[in-house]
Amino acid sequence: MTWSTAAYLTGWRLRSELTTREWRHCDFRAGWLRLEPGETKNGEGRQFPLVPALRRVLEAQKDKADTLARTTGQIVPWIFFRGDGQRIKDLYGAWARACRTAGVAGLVPHDLRRSAVRNLERAGVPRATAMKLVGHKTEAIYRRYAIVVESDLLAGGEKLDGLHQIQGLAKPTVVPFPQSH
Repeated sequence: MTWSTAAYLTGWRLRSELTTREWRHCDFRAGWLRLEPGETKNGEGRQFPLVPALRRVLEAQKDKADTLARTTGQIVPWIFFRGDGQRIKDLYGAWARACRTAGVAGLVPHDLRRSAVRNLERAGVPRATAMKLVGHKTEAIYRRYAIVVESDLLAGGEKLDGLHQIQGLAKPTVVPFPQSH
């Protein structure tokens, strides 16, 4: 399911954004995957850089499309397509089967969008940049997707401890607390 990898990397909506992408939206030379104005939920176009992992997914898809064109003569305009070259329209059945097989039944494809936002946060991507990449117009919506889990809290504590080490605060200072009688 290469579309799921692309969704995990980009945070783009599956049905209305990723599965509607055609090769004309992918510029390998300049290094961008594009959504044109009017094609997104908020009406604004956007683009995502072809980071190495995304480039690998798209190049593999291009190889499949080219192979299908050579063997059948059928030109495949879609980046994500079925074995017969037709656009993927309904992916929920395949998603549910894959989740059951992986032992994570109950996940929904939209969880990939949440994961992308969380990954952008963990990578330290500035919030304004991350919002533009995934297509969130407001901080409130973005924060809904920027889920903080226990491991994030632990990592935050480790970063704080690192700062304390640099500042020479590694040894705890005991501050007396007044006792009540």
